[in-house]
Amino acid sequence: MSVPLFNLSPNLKVSRLCLGTMTFGQQNSLPQSFRLLDQAFGTGINFFDSAEMYPVPQRAETQGKSEEYLGQWVRKRKISRDLVVIATKVSGPSGQMSWIRDGPKCLDARNITEAVDNSYVPMFGETEYDPVRQFSSVHIEEQLDALGRAVDAGKIRYIGLSNETPYGVMKFLHCAERNAHCPKIVCVQNSYSLLCRTFDSGMAECCHHERINLLGYSPLAMGILSGKYFASDGGPPDARLNLFRGRYSEGESRYNLTRNMLKAAMMEYLGIAKKYGLHPVSLAIAFVLSHPLVASAVFGVTKPLQLQEVISACNVELTSDIIADINKVHAKFPNPCP
Repeated sequence: MSVPLFNLSPNLKVSRLCLGTMTFGQQNSLPQSFRLLDQAFGTGINFFDSAEMYPVPQRAETQGKSEEYLGQWVRKRKISRDLVVIATKVSGPSGQMSWIRDGPKCLDARNITEAVDNSYVPMFGETEYDPVRQFSSVHIEEQLDALGRAVDAGKIRYIGLSNETPYGVMKFLHCAERNAHCPKIVCVQNSYSLLCRTFDSGMAECCHHERINLLGYSPLAMGILSGKYFASDGGPPDARLNLFRGRYSEGESRYNLTRNMLKAAMMEYLGIAKKYGLHPVSLAIAFVLSHPLVASAVFGVTKPLQLQEVISACNVELTSDIIADINKVHAKFPNPCP
């Protein structure tokens, strides 16, 4: 089984499944990470996602490990760089991650340049980063200029945005149109799943008209949509929301297993999967890939079996009846994990 490709941009074909490396260096050791990367690459996945703050949960002791492991894999396996596309993200301002460039209060040209130059990944395929909101503003022209210089230097090929809003997308596009030396964004990486369809509220309209594709991250809602947390035993002890319970505020605030609406929605989605003879993972992944603006689903796994389940799902097509049932549940329980 080979994972199909998508034309994200001229001369840039990416697999419709993108393996996220957020567990590398925390839940996965270097040998385990290599095994997952080998397995993914062997089935046709050529798209890999990382971030300078990874792995998660974020800690000073492990920061940068995910990029490092990914870079080591490319070098040690002697993989030609034209065979893989690597996306990574520059960390924006944070009151928590003070260990990344002393916790910058703004995402200015210096911080962008340092992040690109200090990455362990030998050459970016695509760079994404989080926009500035709650901290002091930096002119978008300055950010695009720094990214443009990295493109001109051959350090990155294309740029994108992560966790962005319709306003942010349009501002970045407008600035690129006014300045010929500024690169245009080719994609956004926002959360998208059966439990989070906020992209469809306003972002989808912008992206449709501006021809910007979505890299939908967390298509399994941090494993919730596999159904494992709703088993009688509450799921494996090494599952992320169990393993880091009480120590992963960013994940637990969005994927709150005690939320009644989340539980109710999950029971209905699990019922749909059972009704049509589908694995819950297949239902969740196929739904994300059925969106006309989705170029690739960005997912994370810690075990080979989990990876195989996701790969198998990419060839599942949802019928109109299945989509109709999904939309009925969404109407009752909209976006329990926004």
